[in-house]
Amino acid sequence: MATGHTDPKRRERIIAATLDLIAEEGLARVSHRKIAARAGVPLGSMTYHFDGIDELLREAFGRFTDHIVAVFDARLSVPTDRDQAREAVADLVHALSEGPQRDLILTQELYTLAARQPEYRELTHEWMRRSRIHLEKHFDPATARQLDALIEGLTIHRALAREPHDRDLTLEAIIRVTTTDTDTGRATRN
Repeated sequence: MATGHTDPKRRERIIAATLDLIAEEGLARVSHRKIAARAGVPLGSMTYHFDGIDELLREAFGRFTDHIVAVFDARLSVPTDRDQAREAVADLVHALSEGPQRDLILTQELYTLAARQPEYRELTHEWMRRSRIHLEKHFDPATARQLDALIEGLTIHRALAREPHDRDLTLEAIIRVTTTDTDTGRATRN
């Protein structure tokens, strides 16, 4: 393994090790020493690459949110109409809830951190904004905001339930949130 400045992948290994450690042991058990050992780097590399644990955590969680937004993009870039978009959102909920437990844990750890420390809320705000951009390709902004919250809730409930609800129930909830007066043919009140 290369040392010092000649190891271009060291920073990436540190970030990956940070996320792995958070997912396995929880944020409260993360330390520079454990991350360095997990990444296979000297402890001094931690302060060389990051000004402190907060910078490392923000970058690691930023990388994680990029991953989740890429999942949104992969699912929501294909649909060409509203019905296909609804189906894609249902598929997204099931992919996220049945996917790696690691992603669910990292999501909850980030939410807890953001709830306690306002400086981390910027990460969650940016994540929500980016997710809604994908949803707004198919739905108006207010519906996209509601749907984003629905995705989070359904994903968590399915992932943690003893008997997760089926795809039909997911799709029914999505249809209810995304059906407008125009869809039903009712007149809109002013």
